Amino acid sequence: MKELFAFLKRFIRPYRRNLIGSVTYNLLSAVLNVFSFALLIPILRILFKISTETYEYVPFAQAQGMEDFFHVLKNNFFYKITDFINLYGEAKTLLILGLVLIVMTFFKTACYFGSSAVMVPMRNGVVRDIRIQIYDKVLSLPMGFFSKERKGDIITRMSGDVSEIENSITQSLDMLIKNPILILVYLGTLVAISWQLTIFTLVIGPVIIWVMGSIGRKLKANSLVVQSYWSETMSELEETLGGLRVIKAFLAEDKMSKRFASSSESLRKAANRVNMRQALAHPVSEFMGTALIVVVLWYGGTLILNSAHSPIDGPTFIYYLTILYSVINPIKDFSKAGYAIPKGLASLERVDKILLAENNIKDPENPVEISALTKEIKYEGVSFSYEDDREVLHDINLTIPRGKTIALVGQSGSGKSTLVDLLPRFYDVKEGSITIDGQDIRNISLKSLRGLMGNVNQEAILFNDTFYNNITFGVKDATREQVIAAAKIANAHDFIMETENGYDTNIGDRGCLLSGGQRQRISIARAILKNPPILILDEATSALDTESERLVQEALERLMKDRTTVAIAHRLSTIKNADEICVLHEGKIVERGTHEELIALNGYYKRLNDMQQL
Repeated sequence: MKELFAFLKRFIRPYRRNLIGSVTYNLLSAVLNVFSFALLIPILRILFKISTETYEYVPFAQAQGMEDFFHVLKNNFFYKITDFINLYGEAKTLLILGLVLIVMTFFKTACYFGSSAVMVPMRNGVVRDIRIQIYDKVLSLPMGFFSKERKGDIITRMSGDVSEIENSITQSLDMLIKNPILILVYLGTLVAISWQLTIFTLVIGPVIIWVMGSIGRKLKANSLVVQSYWSETMSELEETLGGLRVIKAFLAEDKMSKRFASSSESLRKAANRVNMRQALAHPVSEFMGTALIVVVLWYGGTLILNSAHSPIDGPTFIYYLTILYSVINPIKDFSKAGYAIPKGLASLERVDKILLAENNIKDPENPVEISALTKEIKYEGVSFSYEDDREVLHDINLTIPRGKTIALVGQSGSGKSTLVDLLPRFYDVKEGSITIDGQDIRNISLKSLRGLMGNVNQEAILFNDTFYNNITFGVKDATREQVIAAAKIANAHDFIMETENGYDTNIGDRGCLLSGGQRQRISIARAILKNPPILILDEATSALDTESERLVQEALERLMKDRTTVAIAHRLSTIKNADEICVLHEGKIVERGTHEELIALNGYYKRLNDMQQL
């Protein structure tokens, strides 16, 4: 229950008006329902000619206390009915009562509809808000978070878990608001009709409610297991789609199929347990509700049959049973919400692993804004390790003067990419500092820090959109002329114009309609359009064929002109002209200098160069 209130506080607050409207409509619906059913008493008395009493009008001002008020209300109601019978006869009075019942039922059902209608925008709004919050949180979380989480699991939490919250919690909110109101109004009516019968009902009622509630106690734990298996299957599907080429090349279709079938079978068994428990809820509540009616019917019947001074007469007892049956449905719906909400809370718990994840890469309280690099970038005593305490970089000291090109080389795992990722604060240093013009980057706003930099990666990251929108990605107010100029510098204009719609041609998912070299030149055009003072190249030509490499290298050389560049290189031929080359080995800079100086040292760089000459 505490978790549910926390959910309501976090996500329902913007929809307070909807809640107030729902409470108002439900209260009106309950009151109209009580008074419409109250018409059964005079209708039964007229039909079966039970009543021979005479009534006199009593002013309401004479009522003392709530019980006396209800007694006066009942007396005056029957006085009015008797007066109608005397004026119009029994048949016309019966017709008038029937018409009044129809009118009251119309307003009751209208209020019932209104209570549901005002909840629809709130339910859908809450789901929208959760999805947006998850998406925004995913955008803001540091890269380290995603190294521990699988993409398929994150997608599942945003789709399957949010849908479960929608189906379980938000659709149960209507029941959570409506049913307590109905239960309180109906119980108050039962007490007003006969407090003796109501005490008897309340003695046996909690036992029945406890039996119904016991079914849903394990639903949350079981639902967590189901969602975990669902995430597993989605992660395997995502891995399969991303690795189809390797799966087919290694004839691993059977292995992957068995793996997915195993996960799906585990999901089926867990889902069976949850669904069976849910399916049991309605039959049990139906049976227990009928049992309650029968017990009260027996007890009330014995009071009427065996006592000349029974606290309740036949027509009133039928009205009592009608209201009692009316209160059973809200209790059953309340119990249904009790079964559904734990499933939603289990999904909310999984969603909160994203929403409440700590983001340690954020702006300081008073961030510094910078718009240009005027002097240098400096790494001073920088060390870095991931959360498993595996040290990746150790005591790095490096100065990158403005306008110079610094190349990083070394074997895989030597720390080249990590060294570059620290500059835009994808990760934060563990020891030491990185400064731009003497200002620690941790004191600079992330927006202005990353605004100084342009990236061209080994894998060109493009989006399922047009050439134009991919080149202008992240750049505001770019003109078409500027886009075309950037594409020409990147050697991309010619092949773009050969497509059906030119710059308005869609390039497919991740640029799948383009070759590797074409994708890379589009990403270079994007960096050229951004016109950053600092350029980061992460093995931008290593995956290309010779012809594509030549075109891309030409584009890169134009891009690097008069810029401060940090280049990670796999092919040493692409960085021979760098102002300084740093050789990394096991997280340390072991050699540095120009190409010729490093060859003369006859060390790590010389061995790398010789291996590429073979």
